[in-house]
Amino acid sequence: ALASKATGYPIAKVATLLAVGFTLDEITNDITGTPAAFEPVIDYIVTKVPRFTFEKFPEAESTLTTSMKSVGEAMAIGRTFKESVQKALCSLETGLSGFDPIDGDLEFVKHEIRRPNAERILYVGQGFRMGLSKAEVFDLSKIDPWFLTQIEEIIAQEKLITTTTLTDEPQLRRLKTEGFSDKNIARLITLNGGSAKENDVYEARKALAIMFEYNEVDTCAAEFGSLTPYLYSTTNITRLGLQAPRQSDKKKVMILGGGPNRIGQGIEFDYCCVHASFALKEMGIETIMVNCNPETVSTDYDTSDVLYFEPIDFEHVRSIVDAEQPDGIIVHFGGQTPLKLANGLHAIGAKIAGTSAEVIDLAENREKFSAFVVEQGLKQPENGIAMTKEQAFKVAEELGYPVLVRPSYVLGGRAMRIVYNEEELRTYMDVAVSVSNDSPVLVDKFLDQAVELDVDAISDGTDVYIGSVMQHIEEAGIHSGDSACSLPPVSLSAELQAQVEQQTKKIALGLGVIGLLNIQYAIYQNEVYIIEVNPRASRTVPFVSKATGMPLAKVATRVMVGDTLRNALKFYDNYHIVMEADGLLKPRLKGHVAIKEAVFPFNKLYGADLVLSPEMKSTGEVMGISENFGISFAKSQLAAGNKIPTSGTCFLSFIEMDKVHAPEIARGLHNQGFKLVATRGTQKAIEAAGIPCEAVLKISEGRPNIEDVMKNGEISLAINTSDNKTSKKDAEQIRQIVLRMGTPYFTTLSAARAAIEAMGHMHDDSWMEPHALQDYLIS
Repeated sequence: ALASKATGYPIAKVATLLAVGFTLDEITNDITGTPAAFEPVIDYIVTKVPRFTFEKFPEAESTLTTSMKSVGEAMAIGRTFKESVQKALCSLETGLSGFDPIDGDLEFVKHEIRRPNAERILYVGQGFRMGLSKAEVFDLSKIDPWFLTQIEEIIAQEKLITTTTLTDEPQLRRLKTEGFSDKNIARLITLNGGSAKENDVYEARKALAIMFEYNEVDTCAAEFGSLTPYLYSTTNITRLGLQAPRQSDKKKVMILGGGPNRIGQGIEFDYCCVHASFALKEMGIETIMVNCNPETVSTDYDTSDVLYFEPIDFEHVRSIVDAEQPDGIIVHFGGQTPLKLANGLHAIGAKIAGTSAEVIDLAENREKFSAFVVEQGLKQPENGIAMTKEQAFKVAEELGYPVLVRPSYVLGGRAMRIVYNEEELRTYMDVAVSVSNDSPVLVDKFLDQAVELDVDAISDGTDVYIGSVMQHIEEAGIHSGDSACSLPPVSLSAELQAQVEQQTKKIALGLGVIGLLNIQYAIYQNEVYIIEVNPRASRTVPFVSKATGMPLAKVATRVMVGDTLRNALKFYDNYHIVMEADGLLKPRLKGHVAIKEAVFPFNKLYGADLVLSPEMKSTGEVMGISENFGISFAKSQLAAGNKIPTSGTCFLSFIEMDKVHAPEIARGLHNQGFKLVATRGTQKAIEAAGIPCEAVLKISEGRPNIEDVMKNGEISLAINTSDNKTSKKDAEQIRQIVLRMGTPYFTTLSAARAAIEAMGHMHDDSWMEPHALQDYLIS
């Protein structure tokens, strides 16, 4: 994928045609119209930078080795390496504006230059900033001196950037041709004694005619004309010949992608962007795609009419808006990345398609949204906002422990924790977050043992389509992206489901959503509580679309550009699934059950603890589908690499609060024919209920212990729960052994119950009989 996007030469497509018998001279390169026998020749520089998420796994070993640890990548194209590498750093979605400074004294910086790590390139820059020579950095890192020279020259420019830069055309033009972002230039002006904001740099550039121009990726270095508008930005070298805006007589809609894959924002958002492009094409609207992720379908040259391979940041998106003047911009399908640009784009007069920037802000702003919930007569967990540590303690005391705490405006549950007492909250506030007026901490009453639901819906302002009501298999407190979920719900009463659907309609129409929205609910003591509302595409949209047969992203796209919901549904209702009931449009399921299960990277991140929490850790997902819940769950586990055994010895270890449920789990396993072993406390609870179970020593209690038993291959299944509020060494070590031995495991009671139900359907091979997805959708 990377090589194809970097060169514009469709390697997999050409290879496929070769595999079925064509020769290179018989295949045409779509981009240039030349035979595929022409090797790619490029007149630009491409830089790929991997995206890591070690912040999600602070206990994992972060030194880079021969075992891959990145979860995604960003790619940038520029006229020079300096321009390309700085654009790539801006594309990472880690808050970088280029070679930003990084903390540490000289000895620590030297250590990090020597150690391969995710931020090594920044430490190289910091080393030059601190006076290290190129020879010293080479000696520490063994990075090719050519690259070191380029980085050293970038860092050398920093000291020269002052307020006069904004009127010094040669200097400002040189900085821009070397890839310095407006944000970074503003930061350096301020650092060097001046004062400037990102917009000041933009206005200064505009006055001096220092703007981006767009070159084509053509695979032949301009020897032949390019037939497809696959574009990248570079700064114009002179004032002369400023590029004219690209002309089109069609209505144009711009789609902002999601940037590099990372935990919390992955390929599911690319699916939505691609489907948006397809739907717009069907309507005769020209599509403009903006993204910087080479692994995606959205960055294929033939997915959209025009492709801009650019960072998804305000500076680059604004420039494309200036060049294209689109009739609408879709910010709702790329996850949080484009969504946070909505207000800025709205402020410069860009037209947001579908749900407006004001509605997005209303849903994202805690205080505004809480007022909206009260106004609508709905329920949400009691909550508060803390601007200081002291306020956080006060709010938590008023709400009563346990509470859920998190920074505001986070993605994938970043730094979200359940805390059970003031001591834990104090530790969290000291270590996990930086609290201020600009970045308050949100504190919610935690609804312990609640059932969580996810709802995906589409609204056109008049009608609402309930795409799905999904029930999380894991209980409240596990991030929705990490929880397995069932469509339809497995244990939700018809009455509660109807309440959830009606509340979804009320919220969608009350907010003024035009397009997709996702709502997370909790069912606590038979009451419906709203956890979160996202007026955008969610990570469950592809799952719901495939499980029900209705392409939600395509329907939503048509609605966002002016079609009615009923018309859009009718256009895609190939399986005659849409029905109307209780004033709502809904899908009619054919009796099947679809299970979404998360896939985790623990086996790649040595030291990472596989316990699930409110902070998302999964890097992908799979789907199991069949006529019943048990088989669908078994298929989903098999697909995720966590095969459910049907016999052997099961190891059980429960935390104190879960021991009351130990007999129920043990009885289910015993009835399935499993031999049971457990740590002493869990074993006592099981034996007291009359179920045979052997005790096994913890690792700290001597030998032979559970580690020995596992290493001997005697354990075929492990169920080990944790409250994630303690880090008992024994429990952590047990989970590391489970991971190392490749033993199937479950860490929550609900997942254990689902596994036991699945076992009841797995005693012969009939459950594995394959069916096409269409078999479950055709009436």
